[in-house]
Amino acid sequence: MTIKQIQKNITYPKVSFFDISKAFWQGIKPQKWSLFFILFCAVSINVIGTIIPVFYKYFFDIISTNLDKALIASQLISIIIYVAILNGALWVLYRSHAFLNMKFQNDVIVRLKQQAYDYLMEHSYGFFTNNFTGSLVQKVNRFGRSFEKLADRILWDLLSLAIKVVTIVIVISFINTLIALVILIWSLVFIIFNVSFSIWKIKYDLQVAEIDSKTTAYLADTITNQNTVQLFSRFNFESRGYKNVTDQQAKITTFNWNLLALIEAGQSALGFSIEFILFYFTIKYWQQGLVTVGFFVLLQVYVLYLIDQLWGFTRITRDIYQSYADAKEMVEIMLLPHEIVDVPGAKELKVKEGSIEFKNLNFSFHETRKVLENINLLIKPGERVALIGPSGAGKTTFVKLLLRLYSPTSGAILIDGQEIAKVTQDSLRKNISMVPQDPVLFHRTLAENIAYGSQDASKRAIEKAAKLAHCDEFVKMLPYGFETFVGERGIKLSGGERQRVAIARAILKNAPILILDEATSSLDSHSEMLIQDALNNVMAGKTTIVIAHRLSTIQKMDRIIVIDNGRIIEDGSHNDLLNNNDSLYKKLWTLQAGGFLVGDQVSDQEEEQGQEEIIE
Repeated sequence: MTIKQIQKNITYPKVSFFDISKAFWQGIKPQKWSLFFILFCAVSINVIGTIIPVFYKYFFDIISTNLDKALIASQLISIIIYVAILNGALWVLYRSHAFLNMKFQNDVIVRLKQQAYDYLMEHSYGFFTNNFTGSLVQKVNRFGRSFEKLADRILWDLLSLAIKVVTIVIVISFINTLIALVILIWSLVFIIFNVSFSIWKIKYDLQVAEIDSKTTAYLADTITNQNTVQLFSRFNFESRGYKNVTDQQAKITTFNWNLLALIEAGQSALGFSIEFILFYFTIKYWQQGLVTVGFFVLLQVYVLYLIDQLWGFTRITRDIYQSYADAKEMVEIMLLPHEIVDVPGAKELKVKEGSIEFKNLNFSFHETRKVLENINLLIKPGERVALIGPSGAGKTTFVKLLLRLYSPTSGAILIDGQEIAKVTQDSLRKNISMVPQDPVLFHRTLAENIAYGSQDASKRAIEKAAKLAHCDEFVKMLPYGFETFVGERGIKLSGGERQRVAIARAILKNAPILILDEATSSLDSHSEMLIQDALNNVMAGKTTIVIAHRLSTIQKMDRIIVIDNGRIIEDGSHNDLLNNNDSLYKKLWTLQAGGFLVGDQVSDQEEEQGQEEIIE
């Protein structure tokens, strides 16, 4: 499956060079005066560097005369003193430019990456389910690097080239207008040739950037699932898949390199042609006594300057367009409106009691796939409610709507009478604790993971929450206790241990609303018995919603809500529902095998696949 297939339900805005420049300016703006000084230094360096050879022209003109050597020596010393002064000024300007530019670029790169990260992380849950993690990581990093490459090419190469061409043409025009005109025309032809070629080639540069993202995404995806690859003996399949994308990358990259070789051949031809033409005319003028020996020296220096600067013009244009291609993917994301945003004037959610109400709620991933339909439900403060139902019934989506990971198609959700669409997302989620079915941890210490929702928690509070969640049983086995790093996604811990950490995190957060998504599914029977006691303590005084597949864990809930085909079809206590012979709950209870609903193990994943483009 290609990246485009994965992302085809995301319509990205078109990005222009102006959009990228505007995004870069947001990183530059806080240091704009540094930029102006850097530009001043760059202009001064190139003007002075172009003027210095004029003094050498005078130097050789004087040497070629038949004047008294004592007088000539005095004049030559005066010239080299002027050159020394200019070189001193050049040294000061160059060093000032270099040191300030290093700090300027580094600060801007950090700022740009931070801006990209901040905007990216505020995209919706649906956005991240439709993008490869590795690809997004690369886009953020490329965005910063693209500015570095662009700034280097503009400040050190493009600006230098423009100033030197203009200054050289002006200086030569004072000596010989025709030769100055030849230099100007040749420079313009050289630049137009390179720019036209580079503009034509940009589509291939974009292909290189796209296939690079694809290769990185495939690599990240398979490395993340390395254990699955081994367990299913799919190494050869994945190896062939990776070879396929790298072969595509090699093919388009080789084609690009061949194009560069072609343009270098054209540059070489233009380079030796201008040298021949200029010296041909200069010899004719020298025969007529219109130019001096010093002019030959000046012209040779300037021709070498121009060839050196213009020879790299292909690299300059290539890097500029490459920077455009690298930045384009991230700017697309930064111009893509966030799907879920706080409304203007959104207030902080204030939870005093914890009642939850779903009013005429409907949700669809698109027109043909309704997930929840006409949901009306009132959960009283402190009430413990279980959600059960067959696979794909809408249980997980129900919870994601409450957390505003999705926005309802119509209807409203209220907490203590406050519509959650009109309060800030941060305040909403601060008042809700969730223990997911498959907790994913940060590659940080165990203590940091437990305290993630309570950053100011003391060490004693962390240890108390861990003990209530029975984490202490495995913490004492870890090499550094609570200071042990748990590995990427918490891979160093077992599934049950990660679930206990998630429970400890919820205990420590102590939010008034608690969501448990099969919070004991990864625990053995003994651990589950211990955790159930902890959960009973956690749920005390809190409004609790429990998604359950193992019905034995919800018998003591105040109410059980049965969802089927996106509708609430039953609502009552365990005993009430069992006493109803036509109850779906009773049928599910009867059909249980080993405590689980038959065929209900993958319900969460199936609900996520309601986004049809991924299913297809």
